[in-house]
Amino acid sequence: MTGHPSVDTPAPDHGSLPPGALATAPRNAAGEPAEPGEAATGRTAILRAARRAFAFRPYAEVTLRGIAADAGVSASLIVKHFGSKEALFDTVADFQKAADLLFAAPVESLGRHLVLTLVRSRRERHGDPLLRVVFALGNTDERSLLRERFTQQVTARLAALLPGPEPQLRAELVAGQLLGLGATLSLHREGAAEAADPERLAELYAPGVQRLVDG
Repeated sequence: MTGHPSVDTPAPDHGSLPPGALATAPRNAAGEPAEPGEAATGRTAILRAARRAFAFRPYAEVTLRGIAADAGVSASLIVKHFGSKEALFDTVADFQKAADLLFAAPVESLGRHLVLTLVRSRRERHGDPLLRVVFALGNTDERSLLRERFTQQVTARLAALLPGPEPQLRAELVAGQLLGLGATLSLHREGAAEAADPERLAELYAPGVQRLVDG
């Protein structure tokens, strides 16, 4: 494994995605329910390596062989689990399972749940459930796919849950708060926030998020 963060650094703004790319229990690095023996098969390691690869390099430059080398597995194992590079990217670009975890709380306590879920996901699963969207800030096809997925699966879903006026605006601001928290924790990897108890972080950070939730 390299020392790179999993999804914290934007990729260069170029590269293209070929046609066809669109295609509580323990969970893996993608936020999916862990399958029996998953750790032994290397599926989690593949997903982590894929997130790094797609974050740091344009899609066209990413190879299954390179991902396999980073994950410490064979390229054929990636094909066994995912079928193709397009399907692997499609898995990395999916936010549905992360949204299921993030929004699994009543609206009146959602702010605290969002903060705790994000922090615990980073610490227990070694990956931020949302921060990979920051490498979608470009105009190429794969960046557009990530932005569309995030908007549909996270922001729009949250907006549908929010009571009161301007739910879309407030949902976008909540998403920004969560991305900001993830970026802060990544920036200060040896800092006080990273060392703090999740409950303490929620005590300090969640009230602002909850105000946006409540409207």
